[in-house]
Amino acid sequence: MSLVKKMGAEFFGTFWLVLGGCGAAVLAAGFPEMGIGFIGVSFAFGLTVLTMAYAVGHISGGHFNPAVSFGLWSAGKFETKELLPYIAAQVIGGVAGAAVLYLIASGQAGFVAGGFASNGFAELSPGKYSLASVVITEVVMTFMFLFIILGATNKNAPAGFAGIAIGLGLTLIHLISIPVSNTSVNPARSTAAALFADTAALGQLWVFWVAPIVGAVIAGVVWKFFESEE
Repeated sequence: MSLVKKMGAEFFGTFWLVLGGCGAAVLAAGFPEMGIGFIGVSFAFGLTVLTMAYAVGHISGGHFNPAVSFGLWSAGKFETKELLPYIAAQVIGGVAGAAVLYLIASGQAGFVAGGFASNGFAELSPGKYSLASVVITEVVMTFMFLFIILGATNKNAPAGFAGIAIGLGLTLIHLISIPVSNTSVNPARSTAAALFADTAALGQLWVFWVAPIVGAVIAGVVWKFFESEE
């Protein structure tokens, strides 16, 4: 498959992740009397990955996340030459998804962007958690996300079920960590939301690049140990 097609798949996958996941948070989570709440938002993020894993995963591998690309690279399952193109496609796709969401949301009377489903610590954390709590959460949750991905896509795993395991894994991660950091585990998703938020989210964005990538890279290194035992 050509790199251009792979980048296109990553663009649309990340576009859908941001539009679907952040869209559920911005448009539906707090809707009077019918809001889906953070449980619904958790499932929305998981479903975006699950659906796109089956839609375009066979084209690009279904990363939709710079941290995933780094994690697969550290595990020796992704080529260095494709790392930056993938990340560029993911960030652009995410921003495009957030832009469409903003156009939709701003059509409501009295619309205020507010946090716009962005991530943060301290005053920008949903539960007002500290920087340390957020960093630990993002590192550990991204580590587990990559561990799930690497295990579910292993040649010895049951065939055809990886997308389900990965999508449900991301759902669980959101159920755990939305109160802490509003759940990133994805620098492209965090960048997209921060660009449209009416808060100081951009000033805290570095955390949601560094912590997820660190967690993902550690997971890739650890997975090599398990794979070497097979």
